[in-house]
Amino acid sequence: MLFSLALIMALGLTLSSLFTRLKLPGLMGMILTGIILGPYVLNLISPNILNISADLREIALIVILLRAGLSLDISDLKIVGRPAVLMCFVPATFELIAVVVLAPIFLHISYIEAAIMGAVLAAVSPAVVVPRMLALMEKGYGRDKSIPQLIMAGASVDDIYVIVLFTSFMGMYQGNEFSVLSLINVPVSVIIGLLVGILSGLLLVWLFKKLHVRDTVKVLIIMSVSFLFITIENVLKPYIPMSGLLAVMSLGGTILKTYEVLARRLLSKFSKIWVVSEIFLFVLVGAAVDIRYLSKAGILSVALILGALIFRIIGVNISLIKTKLNFKERLFCSLAYLPKATVQAAIGSIPLANGIKAGNTILTVAVLSIMITAPIGAIAIDNTYRKLLSAENER
Repeated sequence: MLFSLALIMALGLTLSSLFTRLKLPGLMGMILTGIILGPYVLNLISPNILNISADLREIALIVILLRAGLSLDISDLKIVGRPAVLMCFVPATFELIAVVVLAPIFLHISYIEAAIMGAVLAAVSPAVVVPRMLALMEKGYGRDKSIPQLIMAGASVDDIYVIVLFTSFMGMYQGNEFSVLSLINVPVSVIIGLLVGILSGLLLVWLFKKLHVRDTVKVLIIMSVSFLFITIENVLKPYIPMSGLLAVMSLGGTILKTYEVLARRLLSKFSKIWVVSEIFLFVLVGAAVDIRYLSKAGILSVALILGALIFRIIGVNISLIKTKLNFKERLFCSLAYLPKATVQAAIGSIPLANGIKAGNTILTVAVLSIMITAPIGAIAIDNTYRKLLSAENER
């Protein structure tokens, strides 16, 4: 296990640095590290690590969402308003509809199988998007119109919406009727997640003001509470929907709103933790990618993914109607909503495991979508923000 950890960190950092020198996103090097070391190529990652891979990736997501919350001023979200809500579900819906229309034609699968595939593909990756939006906020790009905040908020809820649809479509395939009431789970999950996060944040702020402990201890307490959110979400899932990850982000936002001095100090701590978390997140995402299925992906699979992305971009622009964003800023939002990685790696294999006839095809397209959109989206964000967004010091 220690040998695997050494390889993950050494090769992950090396390839990340190499890709950065080539003016490409470092995450591409980390994903490539996971593919090389993973069970489908060299098989050098210990099974003990692979068995807890999903948990390690979730811890990394918690770290980045805590960073997002500690940077996300609630007043900025009020400024964004309606477009932030629309970005949570309109682009994903457009992409899903595109897959339902195109997949039966291109890949000769049923409409319900196409709907399952669409739900797998339609989620944007917070792990790719959020760190980049945080970097833009620190540099002052797009802050005058709260563009990074808009994209972060939408990307965080987008996944909840898509996973609810995925679960519903899986149930339909297995003989259960689709219930429109299941869609109510989305706003309920969001509201409960926000409430739990806000109340916990207020309680922690009160506790930190009463008990004077080191910031490192505060970080450990906050991480522990965040882990509890995910546990509570899983326990309550059969009874009450709750978004644990949204609770994590709102916890950070509450600390920022009520104790800004502490939030700035904690943000610095979590930024350092993210350096390690990022390596494990993207290396383990790469390890989950079964490249054997890529050889089965033909040109029509690529055409399907690209066609669905066009519909997604249309959905983004519909969400931004009647906003003050100019053409360049809308183009940036469209590009920032392209990357896919974590959700596709997490749920792409579930249809195959559950005996769905097109499960192999769904997994193949999910893997291909990661390989195409994660680098394209990351490169697009990294190389266009200076041209498409205005910096605060330019105003």
